Amino acid sequence: MRILTVSHFYEGHGGGIERVAGHLCRQFTQLGVQAVWAASDADQPPERDVEAVPLACVDPIEKVIGLPMPLARVRAIRALAREMHRSNAVVVHDALYMTSILALLMSKAFRKRVVLIQHIAGIPFSSRILRSVMALANIVITRPMLRAADAVVFISDTVRHDLVGTPARIPFQLLFNGVDGAIFHPASGPLPVPEAPAAISILLGTRRILFVGRYVEKKGLSVLRALAAFRQDLAFLMVGSGPIHPGKWGLANVHDLGVQSPQALADLYRGADFLLLPSVGEGFPLVIQEAMACGLPVVCGEPSNRADPGAAKWLRGVAIDLTDPDGSARRCADAIDSLALTSEERAAMARYALAQYDWRATALGVLTLAGGGVAKP
Repeated sequence: MRILTVSHFYEGHGGGIERVAGHLCRQFTQLGVQAVWAASDADQPPERDVEAVPLACVDPIEKVIGLPMPLARVRAIRALAREMHRSNAVVVHDALYMTSILALLMSKAFRKRVVLIQHIAGIPFSSRILRSVMALANIVITRPMLRAADAVVFISDTVRHDLVGTPARIPFQLLFNGVDGAIFHPASGPLPVPEAPAAISILLGTRRILFVGRYVEKKGLSVLRALAAFRQDLAFLMVGSGPIHPGKWGLANVHDLGVQSPQALADLYRGADFLLLPSVGEGFPLVIQEAMACGLPVVCGEPSNRADPGAAKWLRGVAIDLTDPDGSARRCADAIDSLALTSEERAAMARYALAQYDWRATALGVLTLAGGGVAKP
């Protein structure tokens, strides 16, 4: 069986959706399925395990407003059509991208079964115009695509509720993203005194606040900047990349570590005091699940803390308003100061994450919806 996965970018872009697409493609291969991945050629495609089909695109919108929205060129449309013809089924990641729209339309034209995995709902941008555009796009594009897909997967119960209501107006499956337990897990034995990353000076005893994600508006970078400015007693370790540059904020307690390998990221989870993700318009970001698996307390923007009802008791949600970064920063500070998980609670959270979030199980669920016969788990 040949499964075509379509996303807006490859993993090298650094976003959560493309990381999920990469994990699932590799799982498809391990399960004996021929995995093909089509995405924008803006980043380096995977070099092994997955057959890559880079699509010629331009991405002017992200450079202006930080919203990734690659636009396909004519030769990209032709390449996608060729792969659609050769594939047995199609897995599309998120509805609001041109590559996703093209893939769903082509799947209908070629009579291929399509599984749509929806990661996000609306994004409350600070700009009223962008908020209105996003709301309209979900009405005009996202909801019709959800109805048109042969099967729909949500990776967050809150995204499901926002887009199809409760009770849901269409059939769906709730499949959480997985976690690589070989990399992301608690430290064995007592936690050592954490060392500062290379070339960074952090006073012993200073609490370390870890951020992992794209450096874009929706991830709450303005909130992080405001928080770092008035909480000099905290050290902020920033992992990611994007059009916003935390290293240029002029704040001595903000350390831009750039993109990190999974192994290095796991060490940062184990050495930090909190993961702080003051983002908006999210489903269930993969970094939250990875932090949980490492036993790291999480403060995140609402409603991501409720994406998995079974995990909600360990996650502290904060109301984030991008039009009021100072007020949002104060609420984040209150959450950081008041959240105190015991060692037993952190261990229970890690056990839950490692048992509940499994890439193989998620991939099997997607393949079942795609109609593929695969090996037993």
